[in-house]
Amino acid sequence: MSSKLQKTIRPVLAVRGLHKSAVEVLRRPAPEDTVTASFGKFISEVKPQHLSSVVLHRSKRMVLDSIGVGVIGSTTDVFELALQHCQHMYAPDDISSVYGRRGTRLSPTLAAFVNGVATHSMDFDDTWHPATHPSGAVLPAVLALSDMMSANSKPSGLDFLLAFNIGIEIQGRLMRFSNEAHNIPKRFHPPSVVGTMGSAAACARLLSLDPSQCSHALAIATSLSGAPMANAATQSKPLHIGNASRLGLEAALLASRGLEASSLVLDAVTGVAGFNAFYEDYVPQPLELSNDDGHMFLLEEQDMAFKRFPAHLGMHWVADAAASVHKILVGFGPGTVSPAQVQDILLRVPKSKYINRPFPDSEHEARHSFQFNACSALLDGEVTVQSFTPAALRRPDLLALLSRVRMEHPQDNPANFNSMYGEVQVTLVGGDILKGHCDTFYGHWRNPLTNESLRKKFRNNAGAVLPSEKVERLIDVVEELDRLGDCRALLSQLQ
Repeated sequence: MSSKLQKTIRPVLAVRGLHKSAVEVLRRPAPEDTVTASFGKFISEVKPQHLSSVVLHRSKRMVLDSIGVGVIGSTTDVFELALQHCQHMYAPDDISSVYGRRGTRLSPTLAAFVNGVATHSMDFDDTWHPATHPSGAVLPAVLALSDMMSANSKPSGLDFLLAFNIGIEIQGRLMRFSNEAHNIPKRFHPPSVVGTMGSAAACARLLSLDPSQCSHALAIATSLSGAPMANAATQSKPLHIGNASRLGLEAALLASRGLEASSLVLDAVTGVAGFNAFYEDYVPQPLELSNDDGHMFLLEEQDMAFKRFPAHLGMHWVADAAASVHKILVGFGPGTVSPAQVQDILLRVPKSKYINRPFPDSEHEARHSFQFNACSALLDGEVTVQSFTPAALRRPDLLALLSRVRMEHPQDNPANFNSMYGEVQVTLVGGDILKGHCDTFYGHWRNPLTNESLRKKFRNNAGAVLPSEKVERLIDVVEELDRLGDCRALLSQLQ
């Protein structure tokens, strides 16, 4: 066949869809125009001045709260198991510090892992909407990576906060591309997916990777993501956060060495699953950074939810509703609540199978039980760290109340943290009916904890392990973090 005839046929074949390579070239967007590239460019090029005073204030509160829940989480059985595993199965590597353990250091990736496990070991860490736990996946990785850097190249406090906020921003942007992500999850635990991406993004920035490397870090992280909801309410659920932190750091380090991955992982490519393998209704948009040095971080628009007690976020609605009924019941009797007063308890809550646990057998199941948290608040007027001890789980009065609980799932009560409510209706033996209702608990992003309440929580948590002077110093260091020349003052206070 002559070269002239070949030149005539090839364009025709391409139009008819018969010349595979030609079709692929026609359909593939220019690399710089992809959603994936826009995310890499944002991670690499966003500046500290893009962090508004509101974002700095809110993210410092997140850092303080996350350190506190991580430190108290270092007292749990699941943390101890994870730490022992890392110490026994891997060669010693004296680089990055471990929450609450003086003199204990691990490799950066293992430190990110165990500190991530600690952060979620009591389900006490912050929660955002769409539903995920953003800080626990990012902060341990950024701390571990900062520990790894030489003394003369530690990031400034402001650069540390910028990397942290990039990790939070990436998570929020990705989840807003899916309607499914707005609901309480059914298939997989979101932090095990978007948390890994956020960790990778934060670490890529701290490593000063270029836009292409940042995109590759996200793509590598996508291959390291995911955990099924079947492991919720078990000791394995904290591993989701630990792995997100660790594997995101791994992804960034691999990208820094030149490892490459899909340049379209965040794009919606027909017939090829990228990030939409997790969210089938995923419709991505580029992450634009305007030319006038302006960028509105999502944290500016929506604050974070900070938990007052260590349990699944959905528990906070029913606990507040039940606590209001407790106050009335106490007024009827001798100052305490007795199961003998109660004939029936009706909970009106969203339908979500994994947090419907009538008789929880463990602390992890109790943290994911509408019934347990409502009855604990009915008895005690509150839910606390002590509510989940073995002795508290076996209280006869609590078990008696649990046996009287029914549940309804009203159609106007969606499984969505932004629009759900909790209602507790108690019928007394004499026939009186008491009702408590909560649509925005104290600590929700619409009703955030005051600085005083947040610091009280931090003091209670961190003070369970650290001396009081170190607890107070941490509060001061985090508050002034954006003004520190480097982050060593923070790193030195964590053990």
